[in-house]
Amino acid sequence: MTVALQIQNLSRHFNDLVAVDNISFEIRQGEIFGLLGPNGAGKTTTLSMLATMLEPTSGSATVNGIDIRKDPDGVRKSIGIVFQDQSLDEELTAWENMDFHGRLYRIPKATRNRRITELLTLVELNDRRDDIVKTFSGGMRRRLEIARGLLHYPAVLFLDEPTLGLDPQTRNHLWQYIATLAQDNGITIILTTHYMEEADRLCDRIAIIDHGRIIAIDTPKNLKDGLGGDLVTIGSPEPAAVAAALREPWVARVETHNDNVVVSLKNADRHVSSIVTLLNTLQIPITSITIHKPTLEDVFLSFTGKTIREEEAGIKEQMRMHQKMLRH
Repeated sequence: MTVALQIQNLSRHFNDLVAVDNISFEIRQGEIFGLLGPNGAGKTTTLSMLATMLEPTSGSATVNGIDIRKDPDGVRKSIGIVFQDQSLDEELTAWENMDFHGRLYRIPKATRNRRITELLTLVELNDRRDDIVKTFSGGMRRRLEIARGLLHYPAVLFLDEPTLGLDPQTRNHLWQYIATLAQDNGITIILTTHYMEEADRLCDRIAIIDHGRIIAIDTPKNLKDGLGGDLVTIGSPEPAAVAAALREPWVARVETHNDNVVVSLKNADRHVSSIVTLLNTLQIPITSITIHKPTLEDVFLSFTGKTIREEEAGIKEQMRMHQKMLRH
């Protein structure tokens, strides 16, 4: 299959802060590829380098076979991008926002008019084409931004946190649009997200990024299967004792997180009673016990030892301390 993007040893430093740290991977043509990680992990910085808005500190990358350093204009002509922060002109109509974008790309008028109608119809906004954008809901604005990003027939579409701040129903609606774009138009889509469900449902493959590094890359299913089966989470004031006790042959792995012990095993429902009996026999107290199928949150926890929310909090604190140091 044709490679749409190739990234080799790509890094970006801001003074002594390493935002992206020597990452390498490939994205296939027509693939929906997700960069999953907490806010501040380096996802947007990676996207910004690939879209030629930021110069890499080191490393290289090609988009549609075009080198991001040698031919940034060529890269920009072949990509569409939807920014995390809204970039529409709220005082213009939907049509006028689209038309202005088409003029910037020098799309001939007849082609531009036809394409705008097609795309506004695709995102179910053609009946609002003459309405001013400031009257649109958040979901409608996101759909318009996606339509605008597709106006010039890009081979690659970058979506930076495309459903951030939207309600669950609108988020699900946008997921359907994004999946349809890739399937029906063969567009390669790279999206950043910190929503686990979004990455799981949308992406063909995922790169989990943390502190600027790729810590895992695979399909959502393979990442979850790699945990070794169902997950049993045991709460106890003596987590070390619980972990030490669970050395049965049917236990695939045991990990401790705060006061919880997470046990991976096949067919957990068959073994929960055995776990409870064993811990009671050893007089190890249990405060809670739950069973669930692995999620990408569990994958992230397994690789980093923290949940994505805990990691976000840690990154925010690091950035706050870094900014404080720079001021002094």
